[in-house]
Amino acid sequence: VEFWSLNEIRSKCGPAGVQDFLTAYGRIGAITDDTQMTLFTAEGLLRAESGKTGDELPDYVSAVHHAYLRWLLTQREASQHRDFPRATRLENLGWLYRNRAMRSRRAPGSTCIASLRGERAGTPEKPVNFSKGCGGLMRIAPAGIFFADPEMAFDMGMRIAALTHGHPSGYLAAGTFAAIIRATLDGSSLESACDCAIVLLKRRRQHEECLAALEQALLSVVNGDASADSVEQLGSGWLAEEALAIAVYCAVSAKGDFKKGVLLAVNHGGDSDSTGALTGNILGALCGVQSIPARWLEQLELRETLESIATDLSTKHRSDAEWLERYPS
Repeated sequence: VEFWSLNEIRSKCGPAGVQDFLTAYGRIGAITDDTQMTLFTAEGLLRAESGKTGDELPDYVSAVHHAYLRWLLTQREASQHRDFPRATRLENLGWLYRNRAMRSRRAPGSTCIASLRGERAGTPEKPVNFSKGCGGLMRIAPAGIFFADPEMAFDMGMRIAALTHGHPSGYLAAGTFAAIIRATLDGSSLESACDCAIVLLKRRRQHEECLAALEQALLSVVNGDASADSVEQLGSGWLAEEALAIAVYCAVSAKGDFKKGVLLAVNHGGDSDSTGALTGNILGALCGVQSIPARWLEQLELRETLESIATDLSTKHRSDAEWLERYPS
């Protein structure tokens, strides 16, 4: 329903809107580009860790950029970046690229495609554009899982998002989200995790827009009952700070009910696959896989791949031959 208005959703699905999977891309339970890029984020982090030597930190951001170049190839696109031939060399493609189901075009974001096609990758210091679309944010949850503390998750999440999205709100929203995921996994309540992320956000230059959106979301939870109309008051979710606000609003409003939060997050006339994915990221971290309705898991495309990546993210690193073949440095 990503490109449907709220009125269209209610007209086609009933007054309550979407309540279950709809057919997309020829099947029930299809993933979108958000999930594809999330998987490649995870793969990049794991492959960086495979190349770790001694106490020196690997170049996680470059490794994730290489993973995104492999994702770009799955979209039948090429890059002018000097590392594209190396990242996509046959021996470097890796198991995720070789999964044929990944090679499907699922309405990828134009900014992600255009940025990855270019000659250089962006950084917060030298942005590749001035985009604050949610494409840098929607793929960032693995950074919150992978890195051991909220501050590191914030910094890495921010820098990974800045590869393609150069507006401060575009990459700061991603850093904030990664910190929320990490603090939640560390046992914080969702409200406390947001407080932790806000402290980190305020240390960054040009944080005001992202902070205002997040604080408005938290205030909206206190001020009224959650509904599709109240979600739309926070924006459409196409912009990163709006998508962050909607995801936090839906997750906090759900009070630990995964189904309630995700349905709230997809029933609006904006970037509903991204806000649904982000809300699912938060509630998954908060409540665990057991909170997801069984019928949704049973019908989910690439379930085995998703569960495998999730397990590997929690493992983080092994030194055996099977692991190194799976995640070559």
